[in-house]
Amino acid sequence: MSAALPYWRLSGFYFFYFALLGTWVPYWSLYLKSLGFSSEEIGILSSLVMVTKIVAPSLWGWLADNFGYRSRIIRLGAFMATLAFVGVYVRSDFWWLAGVIVSYSFFWNAVLAQFDVLTLSHLSGQYGRYSLIRVWGSIGFICAVFAVGWWLDHHPIVHLLYLITLLLSGIWLASLLVNEKPNGLRRDAQRQSLKGILRKPAVIAFFVVSFFLQLSHGPYYTFFSIYLEAQSYSKTAIGGLWSLGVIAEVLLFLFMHRLLARYSLRGIVLWSLGLSCLRWLLIAYFVQNPVVLVFAQCLHAASFGSYHAAGIEIIRHWFTGHHGQGMAMYSGLSFGLGGACGAVLSGWTWDLSAQLCFTAAGVAAAIAFFVAWVWFDLKTEAEPVSST
Repeated sequence: MSAALPYWRLSGFYFFYFALLGTWVPYWSLYLKSLGFSSEEIGILSSLVMVTKIVAPSLWGWLADNFGYRSRIIRLGAFMATLAFVGVYVRSDFWWLAGVIVSYSFFWNAVLAQFDVLTLSHLSGQYGRYSLIRVWGSIGFICAVFAVGWWLDHHPIVHLLYLITLLLSGIWLASLLVNEKPNGLRRDAQRQSLKGILRKPAVIAFFVVSFFLQLSHGPYYTFFSIYLEAQSYSKTAIGGLWSLGVIAEVLLFLFMHRLLARYSLRGIVLWSLGLSCLRWLLIAYFVQNPVVLVFAQCLHAASFGSYHAAGIEIIRHWFTGHHGQGMAMYSGLSFGLGGACGAVLSGWTWDLSAQLCFTAAGVAAAIAFFVAWVWFDLKTEAEPVSST
């Protein structure tokens, strides 16, 4: 790793950002339940975070690419997210909390895509090393899941608000420690028309693939714990299986730079999609077999880890001069729109059959594979990914 690379400062931001995600996703619904909200209200309040992810990253990406000051935009977003979340201490009725969540997540969802661009600006000549920095986000997620769970076992659920506030403050403080590296990415000299980039069939295919892959995760993020509980898995086993998926992701990130240097991006994308389809079908039809389920969870390294690492590299290749908007569109169309649609559709099919729900996830991943196989071609677009 280059001595000039601010490795720990970059890694620290990812650690706090995904520690917050590891605090929010498993436990926020429990806090809402403690306030007496109905299941429908909890679902709406939980989905608002994904809804803002559809719009916010693109708006902030446009601002960063066209006006510069990316570091300032990241810091402002992190600070405003912290400030907006303070509203949870004022009132706790439905519409007030909805407004707080929309305000806070509008800023929180916007900063990650821009920080990815900032990170890439420090990786000139060694872009494959992105995964070795991003891995600390996965580690932060794991640490938060266990630490916050233990804390809430011994303290009132309202402490969740204090922990989220602390982590938001940590994100803001981490954002103050690093700046974008000037001329770290190709800019105006090779700037292309954004419309021209978006008209390329391979670019369109990439966003369609990203949408369907994240849509396929809908049943997993929404109902996986409920599915396991219905099969008599203990809460300890459920927590262990969730953590196993992220641990597999961490291990993948540790040597992802070597895979990027050795294999084509198209090959990595196709393998990621194929293994994603296999994962959902294994969960659908072999949930009662712990050995198969452990293997299926290890495939999280493919369904998220390898595809995301390849996706970051694809955006860097294609969106010359528009990296912020490229990252924002990737985030908004996949994790935002794809994630929201996946959650809604899984809710519609879950009452029919849990097996059918995860089978549908496998079909969505298969559609993504087909689109990538036919239209996703990087032969004329890509350059070698250095791992030095």
